[in-house]
Amino acid sequence: MVVYSRRGHGWSPPLTGPREVTYMHHEADRVLPALVHELGLERPVLVGHSDGASIAMLYAGAGHEVGGLVLLAPHVFVEECSVTAIAAVREAYATTDLPVRMARHHHDPDATFHGWNDIWLDPQFRSWNIEAGLAAITAPVLLIQGTDDRYGTLAQLDAIERGVGGPVERLVIPGVGHAPHLEAPATTRSAVASFVAALGRRADQS
Repeated sequence: MVVYSRRGHGWSPPLTGPREVTYMHHEADRVLPALVHELGLERPVLVGHSDGASIAMLYAGAGHEVGGLVLLAPHVFVEECSVTAIAAVREAYATTDLPVRMARHHHDPDATFHGWNDIWLDPQFRSWNIEAGLAAITAPVLLIQGTDDRYGTLAQLDAIERGVGGPVERLVIPGVGHAPHLEAPATTRSAVASFVAALGRRADQS
């Protein structure tokens, strides 16, 4: 298993400037292919959360071979509830201890927060949509989302299930918000483990 943090997240180098609307395409077209090549990975199973899930879809939709996709709280278009929630968290970042809490997990919490928050609130980002590339995704997909996710509704899962070209499983967890892997870790781990095991059985039978 390989876990990595994108530039501007975790302990990776911080961002040196604002993100552009195409930042997820850049990660999927340039950064992730280079990482997969450098590590010598073949048909990896990509597990992504939120933006990471979108990047995984863009990568697979561009024709890169994957064994499967595990998408936690994914988004393929911008919803009004997302914009409202992201605007609210900007206020929380300015008025609460959120920067201190983020500093426990990120090298530069200010750059991490604003790199995400600013671009999602940019008016140009409202038209961001990656549904057109979903049909090219033929690998199995596992979708996981909480019913109380304030950053996206189940319309995101519906669009992905409707749009991809391969088999889809979905897990909707009651009472869980935007981070099912943190809020319902046992349920999430069990679903992912079962999905990956099934991928292995498919590979053995082919």
